[in-house]
Amino acid sequence: MSSQVKVAVIGASGYSGRELLRLLLLHPHAEIVAVTSRALAGKPLVSEFPRFRGFPQAEALKFIAPDVAAIKALGATVAFLALPHGVAHEFATPLLDAGLKVIDLSADFRLRDASVYAEYYDHAHPSPALLGEAVYALPEWREDEIKKARLIACPGCYPTSVLVPLLPLLKAGLLDESPIAVSSMSGVSGAGRKESVSFLFCECNESVRAYSVPKHRHLSEIGQELDLAAGRKVRFTFVPHLIPVNQGIHTTIFAGLREGATIDDVGAAYASAYTGRPFVRLLGRNQCPDTKNITGTNFIDVGWAFDERAGRLILMSAEDNLVKGASGQAVQNFNLIHAFPEDTGLMVV
Repeated sequence: MSSQVKVAVIGASGYSGRELLRLLLLHPHAEIVAVTSRALAGKPLVSEFPRFRGFPQAEALKFIAPDVAAIKALGATVAFLALPHGVAHEFATPLLDAGLKVIDLSADFRLRDASVYAEYYDHAHPSPALLGEAVYALPEWREDEIKKARLIACPGCYPTSVLVPLLPLLKAGLLDESPIAVSSMSGVSGAGRKESVSFLFCECNESVRAYSVPKHRHLSEIGQELDLAAGRKVRFTFVPHLIPVNQGIHTTIFAGLREGATIDDVGAAYASAYTGRPFVRLLGRNQCPDTKNITGTNFIDVGWAFDERAGRLILMSAEDNLVKGASGQAVQNFNLIHAFPEDTGLMVV
């Protein structure tokens, strides 16, 4: 296998696309041969993203229209889809038919059940035949499947922050069946790079607000993965909040320990699940994650505590919504499918 893999970034003009370009430009085994945007076709990449000036690879690139034949002709063997939900599916089938592997950052292929997709996204799934093939690609949990996959469905930013702390405990049977409560806070970049009054500086600065209560779209994929890990239906609530920072997610989870389980069992389950996984940093008991320590990185920091007065377990995580929650995780999966060390090109701080 050649050490250089030719890649295309489809939908490269958004925040996740920008982070993806940054990481791929620094990756020793990735060669970007195509960046696409309908609106920016013909423009030099560095005119839209001046931060990439001086990178020879970036200086040579221009945006092109998202044409599968042109992308194939440029030699790409992997396509990253950094497109809005409901758009990525348009490219998945023709790209797969052209022989490319597809790493999708959208929600189009995360769910296994087309009826659940229709419930949460308000329209029928346009490519239901691919749902059975797509791998829900949380690298710490699906490594073997990812390595063999053609269609990678990268988890959402909020779901990553919830699943990483909860999956080991559900798999180990350490939680009781009382409802789990999840409260998450995200920076404004999580809303995407679009014009909207709700996300103007004066609307977001010095303000915190909950939204999409009680039914955020990410409930669907979180519930899917929690149920699979537990082997039962897991009851939980999820309340997201917008906070006035650019990047970062902090999640706090409240759950009940099953009778006989201890806080030491929690630490042991985490050590068993994540020892040797380069991007899950276990902070330990009574240690609280801080988004300032993960911004711009692919790390997710996890802490935990037990409230004796309430008899509730408290789990905490912090990640960058654009990196471990999106583009960094996509590159992590790229590394796995090409048998590169998992942390290749991602050990940036």
